[in-house]
Parts: sequence; C-alpha cells; structure tokens
Amino acid sequence: MNKEKHKTVYVWPDLAIMELLTAVALTIILLVWALLVNAPLLEIANPGISENPSRAPWYFVGLQELLVYFDPWIAGVIIPAIIIVCLMLIPYLDNNPDGSGEYAFAARKFALINFNIGFLMWLALIFTGYFLRGPNWQFYWPWEPWDTVKQIEENLWSPDPVTGLISLAAYFGLGMALPGIISRSFYRKCGLKRYLLVMTAMLLMYAIPVKIILRVVFNIRYVLVTPWFNI
Repeated sequence: MNKEKHKTVYVWPDLAIMELLTAVALTIILLVWALLVNAPLLEIANPGISENPSRAPWYFVGLQELLVYFDPWIAGVIIPAIIIVCLMLIPYLDNNPDGSGEYAFAARKFALINFNIGFLMWLALIFTGYFLRGPNWQFYWPWEPWDTVKQIEENLWSPDPVTGLISLAAYFGLGMALPGIISRSFYRKCGLKRYLLVMTAMLLMYAIPVKIILRVVFNIRYVLVTPWFNI
C-alpha cells in the first residue's frame, strides 16, 4: 500500500532563497531592458499640441484600450468599479479551506485559473494599448510602419434593441444556469447566494473578451443601444 509523501517546505531557507533568486532575475531583466531600449527625453510639453497617439501612463493604458470597445463612462467608471468590488468580495465568496497554508494548484484549480485569466486579460489590454496602438489609436502590428495612417473604422454596426436585449438575456441566463446544471456539486458547495454572486462576477469578467471579439471579428460596435447608455 503506497502512502502519500508529504514534503514540507520551510519559509527559511527554501522560500526565502526562491524569492531572492526571483528578485535577482527580475533585476537583471530590467537592467538589460533599460540598456537595450531607447528612452530619449522629448521636447517640453506643449498644451496646444497632443501626441498622436497620446497614451495614458502604463497603469491606465488598459482603461484607455477599453475605450475602443465601450462607452467612456462604462470603460472608465463602471468596469473599474466592478473590478474593485469583485476583488473585495473574493475573501467572502471563496471560503474553500483546501490549499490553505500551502502552494497547491491542484487544490485551487477553479479559483486560480479564473483569477489568472482575468489578470492576463488586463495585462493583454495594457500590452495592446502601449505597444500595438499607433496614430489615431489604430491597431498596428510591430512590423507595420506608422507612415501609412490607417483610417478609422466606418463599417461598424449595432443590432436593434430587441435583439440586443435577447442576446444579453441569453448570455447571462445560460451562463447562470449551465454551470449549476453541469456540475451539481459546484452548486451545492457554493449555495444559492454565493453561486449567484460568483457566476455574476465571472460572467461580467468574460463579457469583456466577448465584447472585444464581437468588435474585432463581426464589427459589432454595441450589443445594446438605448437612449441612455450603450453596451
């Protein structure tokens, strides 16, 4: 009969050495990057002339990139507020004791996979806005020169409000129902209230890449157009 072998890893020296090596590696990467990438000082800022493209600081470029796909008040206010609220709710929604006090991916697959997907989505928005946006905030691959100015998209369209409402209802309705039907154990483990909150947060998070795909692939500007707001 085989017995499971539990390996104990101590903070000192095991974890401390790994963190030290990671810090040294990141320092080397930053030094090499600083030596290879040119960062010249530009002329004194002129309030009457804006750069094209005009970028926000890197930590806001993700929000600036979202402006391509959402209305300003949604990209600049609603989405950041939802992110902050959902991050605050994580300790209350995720009460799974498995993996507590240890670094174990197997015990936290659902939480770690979805959290990392959301984190990588935010990094992708920052990377796209900072490195792949050229004049007029148009998309340029790294090998495309900025000399050829691309025209602003004019073939965008939006479905009628009824179709938009049905699409949103189908997305959130199926998104709420299917996980509970497919995995009854997941539903029972969460309970009704926690299940609804978790799935709402998940559906809101994945709605961002869905909206981006609809814009890039199908030229859909908004899913729902109303006199008060557009989604």
